Amino acid sequence: MSELPILEHENLSNTVYATLCDALIKGRFQPGDRLKIREIAEQLGTSVTPVRDAILRLAHDDAIVFQSPRDIRIPILSKPQYLEIRAIRLRLEALAAESAARVASKADIETLTAILAENEKALVDGDRLKGTELNQAFHFQLSKIADLHVLNGILRRLWLQMGPLIADAYLEGGRSMIDFHYPIVEALKRGDPEGAARAIMDDIEKGGRVILARVSVAAA
Repeated sequence: MSELPILEHENLSNTVYATLCDALIKGRFQPGDRLKIREIAEQLGTSVTPVRDAILRLAHDDAIVFQSPRDIRIPILSKPQYLEIRAIRLRLEALAAESAARVASKADIETLTAILAENEKALVDGDRLKGTELNQAFHFQLSKIADLHVLNGILRRLWLQMGPLIADAYLEGGRSMIDFHYPIVEALKRGDPEGAARAIMDDIEKGGRVILARVSVAAA
């Protein structure tokens, strides 16, 4: 047996951070959830140190908040915070959609269509986690098609806060969480950048009404 490379602490911390980011983006946490460092370490099979390092990085990303040194939670966004994130998403995801519409191949459109088909099944099954994950996959696929790597990185940070919100509202949102995705695909088929941008903005604004309603109630 050949020698295995020593897993450096920094690499382990990065791996834990990436794992938690992925969980947040895909909606495996919901607003107000409490994160317990030791419990997460046990689930990931690591010591508490890399988990603590990752948690501190997520706090810097505004993805978690410290209520106290021992009370770490997924934030409950205020209405102004949500509206700010939405405004940024409207601009950036419109850019991703219109850029994707200029270059989307038949294979790209088939990928988006397959994501929608899986999402339909998750909706019928009432599978909140799978539905949230597929919703995120659809949105991120647009920047991937457009080959906008920097934009994708910016969106990932925004979605650290959006993932829990979408997961919280997904089942209540029902068809509004998926119906606005179909016009996006149709715009890509037509090679219509402006239509794709309008469609993704409709999805964020109209599809996100249930999220806006929730943050408005929380702020009341």
